[in-house]
This record gives sequence, structure tokens and C-alpha cells, in this order.
Amino acid sequence: MADEGVDETGTGAGGHRRALRGLAWLLAGVLLLGGAAFGWVWFRLDGNLRSIDIDAALGTDRPEDIDNGSMDILVLGSDSREGANRRYGSSGQSGARSDTAMVVHVHEGHEKATVVSIPRDTLVERPACERDDGKGTAPPAARAMFNESYKIGGPACAVATVEAMSGIRMDHYLEVDFTGFKKLVDELGGVEITTRVPLRDRESRLDLPAGTHTLDGEQSLGLVRTRHAVGNGSDLGRIQLQQAFVRALTDQVGEVGLFSDPGKLYDLADTATRAVTTDSALAGVNELLGFARNLRNIESRDMTMITLPVEYDSADPNRVLPLEHKTRMVWDALRQDLPVPRSATDSPAADEAREDTSGVVGHGTRRE
Repeated sequence: MADEGVDETGTGAGGHRRALRGLAWLLAGVLLLGGAAFGWVWFRLDGNLRSIDIDAALGTDRPEDIDNGSMDILVLGSDSREGANRRYGSSGQSGARSDTAMVVHVHEGHEKATVVSIPRDTLVERPACERDDGKGTAPPAARAMFNESYKIGGPACAVATVEAMSGIRMDHYLEVDFTGFKKLVDELGGVEITTRVPLRDRESRLDLPAGTHTLDGEQSLGLVRTRHAVGNGSDLGRIQLQQAFVRALTDQVGEVGLFSDPGKLYDLADTATRAVTTDSALAGVNELLGFARNLRNIESRDMTMITLPVEYDSADPNRVLPLEHKTRMVWDALRQDLPVPRSATDSPAADEAREDTSGVVGHGTRRE
């Protein structure tokens, strides 16, 4: 069933399937470049990838690796202010945080998936982490903002924090930063979005009148980053916009003729492999290709997207706290490779965010 107020025009039943196959098609299609250049192309793409050895960083003090055929991936969008991303930092801001965080649980058989978005403003108990700057160990902290884990200890600390919250061992880690995200959208030719009200936010560089737009990378980044264009400025509203954008992006991935233009195919593969940081187990084109193939049978009707159940913190309305009982229901279900009970996903904060963003943004008319 479509979300109330969201324009589902042109969303095919296989939209998510096309998106999950997209990486596999993209990488496998490099074979079409063939000839004497093939070895150089493969070496070039392999060399683009950056990786983190999460296993070595965290050691053995981790949740049990349950071998039940399921797979858990922590996906982060980082807001690093280094290099080309520096233009997005506000005065006095340094370092990086996990701007977007999702736990993707692929169920046994790899035909269903549950995606849990974690609000960046969630107050959590952060475990002790090795500092990313090499200056020793950061002690554990209560009531720490979730996204500060990445700033303190990078990907390893982010993974450790999620594992401490959930009791679930992450099998893989994927990260994309601002610049990589923008370049991917631009290489895809933009993403079509319909805004039913004007969306303006100076901080995220967003200025869209009502109507249908083909967003370039800069505009897309503004949309998924905005906290002030709709609702009360909370991260919960932004998560709703991000999910609407993901639906439109999946359509766009399925419409790019990957095999009809080898030059376009290579440009996309080059951009995609430069855009991501992975755990060491995915640090190769062959490994990423196998990973994508594992997801190829998941269709949109088999994908559930939820937000971690939270409530606003009474001591600070700019922060949220996990609803202990419902959060436990979410993690317990995934740990047992079961569907998340519907009753676990209801919360006043999430309901308010859905109401604030309902009907604000949706898909544009799909191009034939």
C-alpha cells in the first residue's frame, strides 16, 4: 500500500529489484569494455575502492555471528567536512558525523529485507572506542548522540555502537559521502521528484518551487540533508524525505541503459567505486559484484522500511530517546530473522514526522 499523500505515479513493482540489481549490472557490464583494455579497467576500478578492516579494529568483543542465512549491513552517509565537502560545513564545525544511518537486514533466502533508519540525534550508550585520530581510547559514554560515534572513532566506532544498541553483529559496512553522492546522481542524469509545496533551506542549499523537477546531485543532496524545509526541523522528518528520494532513485537506476553505452557504463562504475568506503570483505570489484548478486531477488513488495521507534527527550527536545520496549522488539525480530511486529513501529514522534511530511514530496511522472 502506498504511503498516504506520496505520489506513487510510475513506480513499478520491480523498482527496488532493479535498484538492487543495478550495482551488479553496472560492475558485470564492465566486461563489455573487453579487449586489451579489460585488465586495466578492472585494476582501475578495484583501485578506486577504500576499505576499513572492521574485524581487526573491533576484535572479538562483538555479538555472536549467527549463521542462519541472513545478512546485516550498516549503511552510512557521512557528512565529512574534509576536502570537497568542506563547503557544506558551518562555521566552527570540523570532523565528520554519520549524517544518515540504516541497518539493512537481508532475511534468509535473500528475498526479503528490513531497513531500520537510526535518527542521528538519538541518545545512546556509546561503548569505548579507539579514537580515529590515534589519540588513545574514548571512554564509554551515556546519553551520547548516535552520530558522534563516527566523529570520535570513525566507521569502527559506528559499527560498535550499532552492535551495542542492537545485539546484532554487522556482516558488512558501506559508506558514501556528500561528494560521492552528488557525483553518482549526476552520472545517473538526475532524479525526478515532485514537490507539492516550495522547499527552501539555506543551510542545505535547497531552493525548490512546487512542481516536478529533475534534481541534479547538488539539489538531491540538499533534499536528503534538509531539516528545516518541512515539519519541526527534526531528523525524523528528514528520514521521511530520504525514503521518498530513495524510491525515486530506484526508478532512475532502472531506467539508465547500462548496456547500451559502454562509455556511460564505465563512467558510472568509476564513480560508484570511488564513492563508497566498505569493510575489507567487500574491498574489491569481485566482492561487490557477489554482494549485489545476493540482493538481486528482492522486490519492492518484499522490502520493509521503518524508523527506530523513539520519543523526544524531555530534557532536550532536539534529541530523541529509543523507546526501550519497542526498540527491543525491533532488534529481537531481526536477530531471530523474523518480520518486525507492526506494533513496534508506532510512536508519537514518528507519527508526527509522517504527518508533517505527508504529501510534501513524491515521484515525478516516470519517463517511458
